[in-house]
Amino acid sequence: MPQMMALVLILFILYIGDLISTYTKAWIPSVFICAVLFLAGYWTFFPKDIVARAGIPTVVAVLLMYLLITNMGTLLSVNELKKQWKTIIISLSGILGIIVFCSVIGIIFFDRNTVIVAIPPLVGGIVSAIIMSGGAKAAGLVDLSVFAIVIYVMQGFAGYPLTSIVLKREGQRVLNQYRAGKWQASTDEGATNSKLDVLTESDEHPMPRLFSKMPSRYNTSYFQFLRLAIVGFLAYLTSVFLAPIVAISPFVLCLFYGVIASSIGFLERHPLKKANGFGFAVMALMLFIFDSLNHATPEMLLNLIIPLVVLISGAVVGMFIFSVVIGKLLKVSMEMAFAIALTALYGFPADYIITNEVINNLTRDPNERQVLNNHMLAPMLIGGFISVTIVSVILAGVMVGMIIPIN
Repeated sequence: MPQMMALVLILFILYIGDLISTYTKAWIPSVFICAVLFLAGYWTFFPKDIVARAGIPTVVAVLLMYLLITNMGTLLSVNELKKQWKTIIISLSGILGIIVFCSVIGIIFFDRNTVIVAIPPLVGGIVSAIIMSGGAKAAGLVDLSVFAIVIYVMQGFAGYPLTSIVLKREGQRVLNQYRAGKWQASTDEGATNSKLDVLTESDEHPMPRLFSKMPSRYNTSYFQFLRLAIVGFLAYLTSVFLAPIVAISPFVLCLFYGVIASSIGFLERHPLKKANGFGFAVMALMLFIFDSLNHATPEMLLNLIIPLVVLISGAVVGMFIFSVVIGKLLKVSMEMAFAIALTALYGFPADYIITNEVINNLTRDPNERQVLNNHMLAPMLIGGFISVTIVSVILAGVMVGMIIPIN
């Protein structure tokens, strides 16, 4: 397949996803449609490396992950994380629900290794899935090595539509109160307004504080990319330096270093968008995620369908019960609490995309969009960061050592 044909096909799929999402007013998220179409393509005429053939091999996707996660760190600050303490607690409670329910169900219906291999990918992203897949393969558990990848690939099929449904209900509730003049934003939302308005921000950005004496004309796209790359490189070096002592994903460090770099004035807020690279980077990362569907053959899914369905269902029920109970104690609505917990099934950028889609389809009024933005975007982003980017990698590092090898 020629490169440009591959590019046209995968971009067409992305557009079809957007089209259907817009037509259904986000009841069917674009990421869900795209995943279905990619799966159908791989099972028919797509080459397994169609994304790489289109010009986005793994090495490019990893590069963009460094830049994107560092960029997302600039949208947060230590003070904002403190202000979003409810979100962090709800996200952790959802993860606890996954661990408890999957452990109980796994002990009853499956074996110990199946449960151990399944939990980290259910809590997080591709990094934890790769860790558990490698651990299972090293232990001689070939089927579970495949299972770790498949459960990561398939869990979004539960997470995408459920998140869209509950966010849509939450957004409509907020809009009804706002239109009736009864909506009162929490203190946390007001505090994060200026920092997390990534959808309606101005195209004009001040120079970062450390470079405030430089004329703004020198803050070119190359300079913005350079500073992002420097922060990502520091995260990588730190990860390598700490490797003999403790294994920390460089992507986790990218997030924290992005927060620090923004706080000290080395990076401005949302530098990747200012450098006109954000849209392309998100597109490439989504293609990288869909590229993992080439591992899910019909035969694999047929053999793994029962544990796949049971454990994903158990994870969803567990996170729903735990997050809703904790949310009620913290005076967070059932829909918002469940949506925060559901970010564990996909993380960034899907959490950003689904939230954006729901807001765009609920209203076109700038003031109403601002209200929904302030209320939903920060918790969704932080929930995804806590579960997928941080906790899942830590869980995988611990649980991979619990796999019992074949004698």
